[in-house]
Amino acid sequence: MATAALKVSTNTSARTWFVAAIFTGSFLLFLMQPMVARMALPRLGGAPAVWNSAMLVYQALLLGGYGYAHFIGRLRPRVQGIMHIALLVLAAMWLPLALIATEMPVNASPIVWVPWLLAGSIGLPFFAIAAQAPLLQRWFSIREPEANPYALYAASNLGSFGGLIAYPLLVEPLMPLARQSIAWTVGYGLLLLLVICCVNLLPQQSDGPRVSTAIRTASPTMRQRLLWIALAAVPSGLILSTTSHLTTDIIAMPLLWVLPLGLYLLSFIFAFSDRSRFAGAMIWAFPLVMIVAGAMGGSGQVFTLSSSIAADLLLLFVTSVALHRRLYLLRPETSHLTDFYLCMSIGGVLGGLFCALVAPAIFDWLYEYPLLVVAAALLMPLRADARKLAGVQRWLVGPVVLMLSLMAGATLPGIPPLLSKAVALVLIAGMARAVIAHRVLFAISIASLILGLGAWNSILISLDEHIRTRSYFGIYTVQDKDGARILIHGTTTHGTQILKPGLETYPTNYYAPRSGVGIAMRAVPNLYGAGARIGVVGLGAGTLACYAQPGQDWHFYEIDPAIAKIARDTRSFTFLSRCLPNARIEIGDARLTLDRSPASSADVLVIDAFSSDSIPMHLLTREAIANYGRVLSPDGLLLFHISNRYIDLKPVLAAAAREDGWHAAIRDYQPSPADAKYQVGRSLWVAFSRSPEMLRRMKASDSRDGWNALEGRPDFTAWTDDYGSILPLLHRP
Repeated sequence: MATAALKVSTNTSARTWFVAAIFTGSFLLFLMQPMVARMALPRLGGAPAVWNSAMLVYQALLLGGYGYAHFIGRLRPRVQGIMHIALLVLAAMWLPLALIATEMPVNASPIVWVPWLLAGSIGLPFFAIAAQAPLLQRWFSIREPEANPYALYAASNLGSFGGLIAYPLLVEPLMPLARQSIAWTVGYGLLLLLVICCVNLLPQQSDGPRVSTAIRTASPTMRQRLLWIALAAVPSGLILSTTSHLTTDIIAMPLLWVLPLGLYLLSFIFAFSDRSRFAGAMIWAFPLVMIVAGAMGGSGQVFTLSSSIAADLLLLFVTSVALHRRLYLLRPETSHLTDFYLCMSIGGVLGGLFCALVAPAIFDWLYEYPLLVVAAALLMPLRADARKLAGVQRWLVGPVVLMLSLMAGATLPGIPPLLSKAVALVLIAGMARAVIAHRVLFAISIASLILGLGAWNSILISLDEHIRTRSYFGIYTVQDKDGARILIHGTTTHGTQILKPGLETYPTNYYAPRSGVGIAMRAVPNLYGAGARIGVVGLGAGTLACYAQPGQDWHFYEIDPAIAKIARDTRSFTFLSRCLPNARIEIGDARLTLDRSPASSADVLVIDAFSSDSIPMHLLTREAIANYGRVLSPDGLLLFHISNRYIDLKPVLAAAAREDGWHAAIRDYQPSPADAKYQVGRSLWVAFSRSPEMLRRMKASDSRDGWNALEGRPDFTAWTDDYGSILPLLHRP
């Protein structure tokens, strides 16, 4: 009895050390990613091409770490341990975390240069920690051959989830980057000690505890490996496609990307458990969730804000739990553990690559989202209570649901459209419920539901190349509504042109004549003379160009070539062609392009670069604003557009003005009902100047002065390249 108790105690102690090491490594890994991204933001800018390249680096290093764990698994346990400790010690030479001292050349391609920068800065520490989860699980299986090492993967994902949540909620708001890096280095030292303790627990004999030949299994087949890869790829792709769907088609709320990734990580905790009733419940609910939430999200239709967000997140979570549970149930014997995790990592890379790089290049809409929904239906675990259909019925299901889908997407003569659509969708949903025992038939039914709910319309829009454009920055739609042509990104209007003759050049939306920027632009000739030099960060539809006067020198800075193409295309908008046909447009991140601009080369600089309602933080730091001041003439005028549904940016600019000696004023323009015919909306503009007299003259140029002193929060510190958080600024829309 005493011997048994001692053995249980020893086993429990060993498990504790392994769990602690795996948890700590994953926690640090998910702290590292946003921390390094925050470090790189001022140097690289916010272009999606940059962050897609960064994602490729992370995925490649993760895959490399899993490959390394698989490779050294052939060696003796103690040799594995010594090698990995040596690798961790070598990686410590890259600490504390910082970017290597180099600047991106002017004409360098981010696809090539950014991976080199990130790999050189954090490559080896990331690689070493990425190998932790599969390697330590393999060691645990050697130490405790009777235990289930796969359950430790839940600890890995719990650590990842903790790191993901801790960075935006605790680390970023409380510590500048320099302290973050030091704290991370301390955590790395703790991890090294934990790994040494785990290595010390490995058996001394050359091969470790023997596994009975009776329970040995053959190597996994290629078909098994491909299934593992597919089951891992679909949830991985759904993270990015769900995030894109939420922020592009529903709501561009900052930090919303944390929710999909957090739910994805939580799914592993439930799925990779020996006894998971919760995972079983998710498998049971999976077909019903696919019929409702999958069809809603895949169609691209926004029903109500709350229901669309809930449907997307519910679908991602249930799908991830169900597919990861099937993946767990198909796991191999522990001697092939690292092979299993290597295939999982390959699947994760493929899913991410498809959504991050391939889909934006070949699709003009979020077609990857419904494709992944259908792929999930093809891979779903089958419910034990599902009843099979007879052979004849199977053959009828496919043609019937496709016909019903066409019925839902078309207007049939003699039948009210809504009734036709509703009847067809109900019949398809009932058919999908009846065939849940057949993956292919169920997937056909889900695809038909998606098409019937609205995807047919999206396909028709895609056939007209002038209506919708997609780039790495988002999806832009040009549509005519209420006598105006509108440029839309997600749910945010980026430009509106009135189509009525005589009003085509009237500035609309945020740029109306009595808005903050409208007042400033009309005052420019009196403030700076006929040859005023004006720079605009953010082109949109080109509305501001219609304030241009003869002799003025205008310069636009636009990050997205697709927007420049839309603004110049007279079939879309004619602001530029009518008002400033020879406008200079410089493509690139404004933070980087303005760095190369001569000092005192502009009299007015307008910062209007917000993509939908997301915040390019690197354009609002003290360092960025100081550079704007360098580009401006000594009495120049700096204008910020801060209209936003979710973030109150007044404290950011008020603190920057207070700490760096700017004089500032704010105009919150509320248009009258009579302005509705001119497509005018509410706008919030902040004006900065080093010259209080110039600011006074600009404000006095409007007889109905609506400018007020910019008031912030006394305890709020201005954003810098080293410190800043948007959490204190969130407000309800």
